[in-house]
Amino acid sequence: MDLNTVKAMMIGSAVGDALGVPVEFMSREELATNPVEGMRGGGTHGQPPGTWSDDTSMTLCLLESLGRLHGIDYDDIMKNFVRWLKNAEFTATNTVFDAGIATQEAISRYLQGISPLSCGGSGEYDNGNGSLMRIAPLALFLTKKQVTATGDILQEAHRLSALTHGHPRSQMACGIYTLIAMNALHGVPLSQSIKDGLQTAKTFYEKAPVLHAEIPAFERLWDVETFRHLPKASIRSSGYVVDTLEAVIWCLLNTANYSDVVLTAVNLGEDTDTIGAIVGGLAGATYGCDSIPSHWKENLLKIDLVEGLCVKFI
Repeated sequence: MDLNTVKAMMIGSAVGDALGVPVEFMSREELATNPVEGMRGGGTHGQPPGTWSDDTSMTLCLLESLGRLHGIDYDDIMKNFVRWLKNAEFTATNTVFDAGIATQEAISRYLQGISPLSCGGSGEYDNGNGSLMRIAPLALFLTKKQVTATGDILQEAHRLSALTHGHPRSQMACGIYTLIAMNALHGVPLSQSIKDGLQTAKTFYEKAPVLHAEIPAFERLWDVETFRHLPKASIRSSGYVVDTLEAVIWCLLNTANYSDVVLTAVNLGEDTDTIGAIVGGLAGATYGCDSIPSHWKENLLKIDLVEGLCVKFI
């Protein structure tokens, strides 16, 4: 793995996030009349153009820890999350403006002395996309470390999810994403990366205690070819982790370059920044850093911070 690969994934994610920030919570119908075509300012959060949100901030928290320690330390990652939430470190504008409730609650538990892997909520209603949105650096780290065993990959994805989101469904979404992303990082064509990642995950989860009961939650994804051809109207873009994962995969399967992927994702509406960030990371890893329009990169706030953490990671 080289620096350009890391930058492609991290900048790709941050750009997708920034494209979605101004229109977060807007409906698909509203965006159909005024679609996102580039970097905007103002809007939902009143931020300047190129501002990224908690999605990128928390991703950078993980990237920084993995790069500095050359290993996975759950306490250290949680401390970075605290630095972000309490001190506005790892932010684009030195402000925290879009922190998820489940994430805030998990960080609060950590500050009360709960062990990191027990901080994430584990109820049915704790299945937002707040762990899926920040898991990308794990795929980079495990690829760099040449980890290939499915069980090892999924175990780490599940643990990193549990820092803020401990329900098996959220953990499995992170596992599925990580397998797909690692395939893409190994140069497997995108459609095959998705198909193989989903099949590997399903095979593993069918035999896993507790987790196998959650397989029906991802039912639409197991048949990739049928899912690919679903109409846009049937794709939901809410903050529910399964909706988010479905939206990301559908956008990737129905586009052929970075720009089309992220614009398709953001214009689905609702949780635009998170879906844009997740799809942007995978699209960057797939199509390369040069595929990200230069004017978007030039408008991205604190791109030097993102690039600097990529250098330290590699």
